[in-house]
Parts: sequence; C-alpha cells; structure tokens
Amino acid sequence: MIARLRFPVALMSVSLLGATALAEGNAENGETVFRKCRTCHEIGPNAKNKVGPHLNGIIGRKAAARDGYAYSPVFKGLGEKGVVWDEATLLKYITKPNDMAPRSKMVFPGLADESERKDLLEYLKKFPE
Repeated sequence: MIARLRFPVALMSVSLLGATALAEGNAENGETVFRKCRTCHEIGPNAKNKVGPHLNGIIGRKAAARDGYAYSPVFKGLGEKGVVWDEATLLKYITKPNDMAPRSKMVFPGLADESERKDLLEYLKKFPE
C-alpha cells in the first residue's frame, strides 16, 4: 500500500513545483514586453510622464496618484474608490484595460498572453518610486 502512494505523491509534488514556477514572470522577458507600452509610458531612471504616466513605483500605488499627470475621469474614479495597483489588480488590468477603465486615455487593447503579463509585472517590480 505504501508503494502505491509514493507515485501519486511524487506526481503531486512535481505538479506543485511546476505551478509555482509558472506563477512567476521573467523580468528580462518583461523588458521586451514593455516595448509595447513605451509609446505612452516611461520607466526607470529619469522617467517622465508622457501620454500616460511614468510607471516607476506603480506596484502598491493608489490609482491616479502620480503627481504631475492629468488623469482621465475614469482613473480618478478608480483612485477615489481606493483601487491600488497591487500585483493582482495590475494583472487583471493589463489583460484588457478597457474592461476596468472604459473611456480612458488608455487605448492599448491589453496582453492576452498570461506569460507576457507576468513577465511585464516582474519587469515593473524592478523600478520602485
């Protein structure tokens, strides 16, 4: 009976390890994904607001809270509702931005590929405020 249980337990362990590895993104790949964003956004040292706000320190920041940027009413409304750009919220938002913020300045359709979203998130984490 013990021999019968080892194999399923081993498979379960491998599955859990695989799931953990898939849950994390790759910042290096995220830098490549960010090329889709840089028409409107900057990130890194000396980043400035453009069509969209710069994204330094985005993770953990309240929506519509970047000083010196003129947010659309929909983003101001998200900020007033207390929306914070944590990892889960950002992943949801970058999947299909217009679902969360319709009629905003954000015209980007989103990232359908989950691995691209996770990679982008890891890249954004590299740039605190």
